[in-house]
Amino acid sequence: MTDPGERLRNSLTADSAPGGPPVEFDSPIAMEAMRATRVLHAAHQEPFPVPGRIRVITVANQKGGVGKTTSTVNLGVALAMYGLRTLVIDLDPQGNTSTALGVEHTVGTPSIYDTLVGDSPLVEVAAPTTASPLLRCVPATIDLAGAEIELVSMVAREHRLRRAIETYLSEVPADERPHYVLIDCPPSLGLLTLNALVAGDEVLIPIQCEYYALEGLGQLLSNIDLVRAHLNPGISVSTILLTMYDGRTKLADQVADEVRNHFGELVLSAVIPRNVRVSEAPGYGQSVLTYDPGSRGATSYVEAAKELAERGAHLSPAAPPPQAVAAPPPPPATPPLAALVLGEPAAIQRLTGRHSS
Repeated sequence: MTDPGERLRNSLTADSAPGGPPVEFDSPIAMEAMRATRVLHAAHQEPFPVPGRIRVITVANQKGGVGKTTSTVNLGVALAMYGLRTLVIDLDPQGNTSTALGVEHTVGTPSIYDTLVGDSPLVEVAAPTTASPLLRCVPATIDLAGAEIELVSMVAREHRLRRAIETYLSEVPADERPHYVLIDCPPSLGLLTLNALVAGDEVLIPIQCEYYALEGLGQLLSNIDLVRAHLNPGISVSTILLTMYDGRTKLADQVADEVRNHFGELVLSAVIPRNVRVSEAPGYGQSVLTYDPGSRGATSYVEAAKELAERGAHLSPAAPPPQAVAAPPPPPATPPLAALVLGEPAAIQRLTGRHSS
């Protein structure tokens, strides 16, 4: 299959005047045109490899402003543009993922809130996006801000999103079942993030290339360990994505080196640079891949998505489609994680052995 960028190069060469100076392809404008052509003609290029099984990836980091939503949106769009069916779940009450994908999320819109609190099936609240026919989004409305309080009294509250996803995958026809489910978390370690960690099989952690972004990482990893021990034995940190990289500073290189030395192969080779187009795109209800496909931000997310897909191709073969299951009985005792996340007095008393008089 001919590379669209190569076709552009050949076309420019053919249009050059005979005997005149050769076309300069190393100029910024020519390079950006070639990058844009590749992204815009993704459907005519070799698709990304299909994962060995359906990948449910939770994009989490309790620090705000590190690129969780931006990465969820653009990775989801890139995967869909290159042939992989993708479902993005917006679990942040701010609804920024829904905004970036151009999905309605005003008050009263069917949303993830209705699934978590009102038992609406995901198939009824998932909406199509304009970015790609292979990409669907479950929006978040401001109602989700109160969900943490409403979920406290519910049975198996930590498992509600996982059950909803399992039911969705069992109900959707095989030719429409997503290859990837990406869950965008709020910048906190509350019940919404806990639901996302219980629902996911993998965790993708975006890390801003600044030292502040490293400070809360230990707490996040500790909570993932607690989830693995008490609620979801199959979860693991599979991917680290470096974001907001500024090559003009030594600090960015130092942070990137430190992260790579610590996490090794978990860190993607692709790095997301600081790019104004990435920040502008949500204002137009688009991802950076559709807003400015020739930008460095767009091509970097395509490279990251390709690397993510290539890793997924080596996973073990897909298990039989999950079947809808009844709600599990309430746990006999509140695990330590619930006390850590919710700060419930009763749970803390049980852990410490202290009782109020």
